[in-house]
Amino acid sequence: MIRLANLINGKLEAPVSGNYLPNVEPATGLIYSEIPDSNEDDIELAVQAAKAAFPKWSKTPIPERHKILERLAGLIEKNLARLAAAESLDNGKPVKLALHVDIPRAVSNIRFYASAIMNWNSHSH
Repeated sequence: MIRLANLINGKLEAPVSGNYLPNVEPATGLIYSEIPDSNEDDIELAVQAAKAAFPKWSKTPIPERHKILERLAGLIEKNLARLAAAESLDNGKPVKLALHVDIPRAVSNIRFYASAIMNWNSHSH
């Protein structure tokens, strides 16, 4: 059985409590993985990691941020079939829908923000 973890400070971490919740496949009603039963301790760790990362990220040049987001979008596209299968399993929707709507939409969203940071903004945005 797959046991998921929290991604905190670039590392996969078990929940502080050690507790997990069953993750049920809607199409079969069977448990196919366990997800962290995270609590305020896990949130605090994530917040502290984000605060520690902010100074470096905020000084990262915009073209480099753009490049990082574009790379993320490309990695999602490269793993389209695998991610669509996972989305289908997790949500009980047809793989075809995940392949043609859900995962491509995630790519589009990330590319939108990658492009947006390269453009001038104002209060109207």
